[in-house]
Amino acid sequence: MSAGFLNEFYNEILDSLDVGIHIVDREGNTVFYNAAMGRLERLDPVAVIGRNLLEVFPSLNRETSTIFRVLKTGEAIVDRVQTYFNYRGQRITTINTTLPLKKGNKIMGAVEIAKDITKLREMSEKVVFLQDSTKIKVSREMPHPFTRFTFEDIIGESPAITKAINMARKAAMTSSSVLIFGETGTGKELFAQSIHNASPRKGRPFIAQNCAALPESLLEGILFGTVKGGFTGAVDRPGLFEQADGGTLLLDEINSMGINLQAKLLRVLQEGCVRRVGDTRTIPVDVRVIATTNEDPLQAVEKGVIRKDLFFRLGVVCVKIPPLRERKEDIILLTRHFIDKFNKKLSRNVVDISPAVKRIFMEYDWPGNVRELENAVEGSMNMIGDESFIEEEHLPFYITDYMGRKSEKTGADLHAFVQSEEYSLDEILNKIEREIINRTIKECNGNVTKAAGRLKVKRQTLRYRMKKLNME
Repeated sequence: MSAGFLNEFYNEILDSLDVGIHIVDREGNTVFYNAAMGRLERLDPVAVIGRNLLEVFPSLNRETSTIFRVLKTGEAIVDRVQTYFNYRGQRITTINTTLPLKKGNKIMGAVEIAKDITKLREMSEKVVFLQDSTKIKVSREMPHPFTRFTFEDIIGESPAITKAINMARKAAMTSSSVLIFGETGTGKELFAQSIHNASPRKGRPFIAQNCAALPESLLEGILFGTVKGGFTGAVDRPGLFEQADGGTLLLDEINSMGINLQAKLLRVLQEGCVRRVGDTRTIPVDVRVIATTNEDPLQAVEKGVIRKDLFFRLGVVCVKIPPLRERKEDIILLTRHFIDKFNKKLSRNVVDISPAVKRIFMEYDWPGNVRELENAVEGSMNMIGDESFIEEEHLPFYITDYMGRKSEKTGADLHAFVQSEEYSLDEILNKIEREIINRTIKECNGNVTKAAGRLKVKRQTLRYRMKKLNME
């Protein structure tokens, strides 16, 4: 493919992209302005091309415009949030990456690539406003209105969940930072709220912010606050650290926060004060930070998504919430809790799950953890008429399909083994027995005593069979 061919279709290619592209010469005059940028800035590209940037956007000047800053410095600006007005007076918020166009060492122009986040910014401002306007004075004996969970709401008696609860209870009595990690659906915010409500800060604010939901530069303003004049469109507004003063700030999915913002967060945790975006003053804050991550924090540090120094600062206390597959002895307890909950909500009169469903629940891996179990119970109870038990036919299709595929694979493997002429009857029976024992012990999280009870044999008998089958 020749360069001439590419040049022929160059404008057409750029014009078809769904991101805004604005190219100017070294004087700031527009030489290219694609359709996506026109939709983003509510302008007709024909009316923009050939005009100077400051003529089209009178709210900007050479100091506040990212394009003119790049033309002046020759340095790229990456992922910068900018709020400005077009010549029609319409307010626009974008996240921009602006790059210099150079020939040798000479700056010939600049290109800006933009994404529209106007609605996202408006939504985040409404959230901050609502959080700010709903502040009320509450007694220290009462949970803050933004929290409703306590340790009594955590259902489970397995050693794994009991260990996590005991650690969290001890951490609640201090003001140290806590890092909670566990897979999606394990109940990380449930633990965070419980820690807050069991702490001396329970009568103070509890504010949660998901770090994966917003661009880094926008999240910075939400966390630390902004001052009027700090950047185009900025207003005086306290950040979540100021709003949570005296209380707890939950930073959900901390592993999704940008590395640069993590460095600023670390400074706040170390110094106990914040500086609003665009301000020179610092404001002291007394905030306990609880952070969550859906992956092992040490692996996140190794991958470079969490700064090592921030991990050490946040992970003063680390609480690991086990996945449901590692606490299967809690499944029936949780299931009955959810049945009681949805009996009231759905006006049902379900007593329990059938033995067949109990077997499925114990064998299923629950990749969505407790949240998936809750949704499965709710979905099943929507399918029930006057029945008193949840049957296999009421279960969500993805669970029965998965168990069907799993059963087919096991059956096929066993059939192939049985059909082989290489093995005797004793070897075949030993293999079947070994698989049953392995599966049962796995479902009981390695607890041989519980496995023996489920298999209805004495513990000594099970140990003997395992030894005979070379399983120890």
